[in-house]
Amino acid sequence: MGYRTLYIRDSEKLKLYLDNVVVETDKGELQFLISDLKFLIIDNYKTTLSTRLINELTKSNVSVVVCDMTHMPQNQIIPLNGYYASSGMMHKQISWDDNMKKLIHRLIVMAKVQSQIEILKRNGKSIQVIEKLISYKNEVMPGDVTNREGLSAKMYFRELFGPNFNRFDDDIINAGLNYGYAVFRSLITSTVVSKGLLPNFGLFHHNQSNFFNLSDDLIEVYRPLVDNWVFNNLINKELLEKNDREALIRLTDVKIRMNGQLFLINNTIEMYLESIIRCFDQNDISLFCSPELSEIHDL
Repeated sequence: MGYRTLYIRDSEKLKLYLDNVVVETDKGELQFLISDLKFLIIDNYKTTLSTRLINELTKSNVSVVVCDMTHMPQNQIIPLNGYYASSGMMHKQISWDDNMKKLIHRLIVMAKVQSQIEILKRNGKSIQVIEKLISYKNEVMPGDVTNREGLSAKMYFRELFGPNFNRFDDDIINAGLNYGYAVFRSLITSTVVSKGLLPNFGLFHHNQSNFFNLSDDLIEVYRPLVDNWVFNNLINKELLEKNDREALIRLTDVKIRMNGQLFLINNTIEMYLESIIRCFDQNDISLFCSPELSEIHDL
C-alpha cells in the first residue's frame, strides 16, 4: 500500500494507463502512479471506472471508497483474494479460540479508553472525568462483561462535546465523526483483507448483517483521533464542507506512537493487526500491541 490519497470530486472518468490512474477532467488528463496510492475516494456520482483500473487498484491493495449523494462513504471495493494464502488464514481465523478473543477484546477496550484519556488531556478537560476513565480502564474484564467501554464512552463524549451531546443526533458533530470513522474503517478493512482475513468475522462484534465486524473491533483505538479533530474543527460550524471531508481523509496521514516510536497510521494498523494474529498463533497475550495517542504529528 502506498502513501497518497486521491480524492475525486470533479472528474467523470477514471481509467488505467500502464501503471497509472488516469483522471480525466475538463482541463485535461492527470496521471497518478498506482503504487503510490493508499486511498482512492470517489465523491462524484457521475464518475465511471474501467474494470482494468479496478483490478489493478485491488491488486495493489488501494482502498477504493465510493461516496453517496450526501458525500458520505457508502461502498468499498475490496479484492476477493488479497493474500497469497488466504484460505489458510481464513481457516485459522475461524478457529480462533473464544477465550483468547475475550482477552484481546479486553486489551482493545483498555487501549481505546486510554486513547480517550489522552484526547481529554490534550484538550484540557476535567481531571475528575479523566480519573474516572482511568478507573474504568483498570476495571475492564475479559469480554468487557461489565460494559466499561460503554460507560467510558458516555462520560467521554459528554465531557468532550458537552452534556447534551447524543451520538445518534443528526448534527455536524456526528456527521464529522461518521465520516472520519468510515474513512478509518475502509483503511483498516484493506489491511485486514491484505492479511488474508475475513472482515466480517470479528472478535467481539458479530452482527450477521455486518460485513465489517473485525474492522469494527480494530477501529476502536483510532476513533478518538477522529474525535479530537472534530472537536477542534467543527464545534462552531453548521455544515460538513468539502475541505472538512478532505481534512478528515488526511487524518490518516498523521504519525502516532507505537512501541516507543512514531509511525504513519498505515504502519500502525498493520503492526497492530499482526500482533493480534501472533497472539492467536502463539497463544500468548503478551504479544499484543496497539497505537497510542499521547503524540499526534501531522506530516
